[in-house]
Amino acid sequence: MPLATAQSLGWNLSRTLMTVIVLIETNQGYFVIPADEFDGDPEQVVREYDPFGG
Repeated sequence: MPLATAQSLGWNLSRTLMTVIVLIETNQGYFVIPADEFDGDPEQVVREYDPFGG
């Protein structure tokens, strides 16, 4: 998905689900995933969305 779409989705999911969401970059584009489910390369993380302000 495009970066702007992934950023909007990441922020929205974080606030809706009240969980930390990470935005990652892969060869196929950008994706959002709950931080506790991401076990890939930390270099892929573009942004972290924390609904608790951290």
